[in-house]
Amino acid sequence: MTRVGIVGCGNICPIYIQNLTSFSGTEVTAVSDLDTSRADRRAREFGVPWSGNPQELMSRDDVDVVLDLTVPKAHFQVASAALEAGKHVYNEKPLAVAWDEGRKLVGQAKAAGLRIGCAPDTVLGAGVQTCRALIDAGEIGTPVAVQAFMMCPGHESWHPDPAFYYEVGGGPLFDMGPYYLSALVTLLGPVRRVTGSTRTSFPTRTVTSEPKRGLKVRVETPTHLTTVLDFVQGAVGHLTTSFDVVAHSMPHIEVYGSEGTLQVPDPNGFGGPVRIRKRGDADWTEVPLDRAYSENSRGLGVLDMGLAVVEGRPHRCDGETALHVLEIMHAAHWASEQGSHVTLETRPDRPEPMPAGVFG
Repeated sequence: MTRVGIVGCGNICPIYIQNLTSFSGTEVTAVSDLDTSRADRRAREFGVPWSGNPQELMSRDDVDVVLDLTVPKAHFQVASAALEAGKHVYNEKPLAVAWDEGRKLVGQAKAAGLRIGCAPDTVLGAGVQTCRALIDAGEIGTPVAVQAFMMCPGHESWHPDPAFYYEVGGGPLFDMGPYYLSALVTLLGPVRRVTGSTRTSFPTRTVTSEPKRGLKVRVETPTHLTTVLDFVQGAVGHLTTSFDVVAHSMPHIEVYGSEGTLQVPDPNGFGGPVRIRKRGDADWTEVPLDRAYSENSRGLGVLDMGLAVVEGRPHRCDGETALHVLEIMHAAHWASEQGSHVTLETRPDRPEPMPAGVFG
């Protein structure tokens, strides 16, 4: 049984607690937040036995893994402190804001003999894993290219505190890009070089959600980015992420192979429709999801990491893959600034596929 202590009791926290208390291989033993009253409320809401501040949580003997659900700019500090305390760490995405911080975390974990993992674990769900199995079985032939789109008008109309989405370390690529890039690496393997163009369309954004309706937020990061990805295995990819698009009709992800095309469901979810159209087909065919975890299973990556420790195998949502995704995102910004391609330093192994059934 992996005992999980959560740091950060904000918007994403409840689904993690619900799932980690329902999996047979994990339990939530502690929750913490800089606002200890918020941690106390979460503990009472979900029956967690202990709540307090993050420093106290990291010193507890009944915590094996620190699950870091803080805002992105705090990920490095929280994860580094947890590793220093001798705990395995699983971060919400991204691994860190700065590239050097991500490298330090992966190096620190390795030096300490500890595991570091990172969201998104949606790539372990039935949708992406079904698509991976189809690609691996040669159902679309040799992958040639891939296109992906995450475009919306921003989060200020619904999120209760959206300012951090427009700070350095925010923006659509750092917010939603990890879902798409992690899916692409799962499907096609690592990326060798990147180029891109970025745009900051509006200098400020006005919050229309409660409780901060009317607040004007200064935009500190690009809000529309187009990234071109050259994969190690030869495919060429394109990813557009935007907080500046009112509406669109583009697919989430389409993989183009020598013998067919595969439509991948929204990588921000665990399930969704998978469709394939092979050479000579008159229309698309929907492929059944014959795998587990098609519902919202956030926390699955924590479960897999805990089981991997016991079983002595690599975990799937690992620090090396998360660091690769972080480098890709920074490289898109660097490439736009420099007007060039950026060759990546990282080249992780493609994560192992998920078993078809329920585990842990």
